[in-house]
Amino acid sequence: MKKHIVTAEEAGTRFDLLLTTLIKQSRSLIQKAIKSGDITLNKKLVTPHVSVEEGDIVSYPDLSKLIKKAVKQPAPILEILYEDKDLMVINKPAGLVVHKAHLQDEDATVVDGVLKHFPKIKNVGDDPSRPGIVHRLDKDVSGVMVIAKTKKAFENLKEQFKERDVKKEYLALVYGQLPRVTDRIDLKIARSKQRGRMVARTQQQEGREAITDFEVLKLYKTTSFVRVHILTGRTHQIRVHFLAIDHPLVGDKLYKKSHMKNIRPIELNRIFLHAHALTIKLLNGEEKTFTAPLPDELEHILSIQPVL
Repeated sequence: MKKHIVTAEEAGTRFDLLLTTLIKQSRSLIQKAIKSGDITLNKKLVTPHVSVEEGDIVSYPDLSKLIKKAVKQPAPILEILYEDKDLMVINKPAGLVVHKAHLQDEDATVVDGVLKHFPKIKNVGDDPSRPGIVHRLDKDVSGVMVIAKTKKAFENLKEQFKERDVKKEYLALVYGQLPRVTDRIDLKIARSKQRGRMVARTQQQEGREAITDFEVLKLYKTTSFVRVHILTGRTHQIRVHFLAIDHPLVGDKLYKKSHMKNIRPIELNRIFLHAHALTIKLLNGEEKTFTAPLPDELEHILSIQPVL
């Protein structure tokens, strides 16, 4: 990892623009590396548009690493849990983004895999960059996703999500011992202009309604294993809510605490958050629940947790 100390002359420069002088690559590639955490400022994740100050330390990888990431990846082979003529349900692995955020992105996506499996889906939906997509999971989150294969199914599923008829269940490991076996988090969620991420706010503040219910499945010495149901579908909702109550998710590099008393961070290259079950209605009116087992890497983390 290379380091650069910001000079007085560079102070006030936008972070991504400064990096274009340090790394001879396109700004879009550099912005992507910043957002993925490959490039940091003072060892912290920041947005590409933040202004640097004299003495700030920029850490960035070798050029070869960025170039390697820019190589177009082949379409992934998706694990299909269910499929009929109208929709398909997959078990998304962690590390796979659902769709491209920018046209220049070269990483393989869920959409790439869907198009490879069912090319006719390309005209389904409101946005050609994400055909068939009616909901999303964060890149470092795994689990059940439903994808519409026809226009009729797309509109039907979109309406179910809008009316909150879809039941979503997650499994998560959070730091610390939660004080209650069951509880509800109903803090609003809004985007922070200063931090470049989502934040939780009280009911008296501005923001969008967000409701998260949880049940503790098992308490460990420094963590709690929980089942989570979300009644709303806000961006990063579970991650934001658990950080707001002082119990951030294991493996979350964005929504985390800088220091946790008597708790040592657990090494994990993904977020311990898994979409375990999804209940929807098929076009024929039948209600159906789809489940995906906890991935092996998360089972392993549970197996090594110190017990009470």
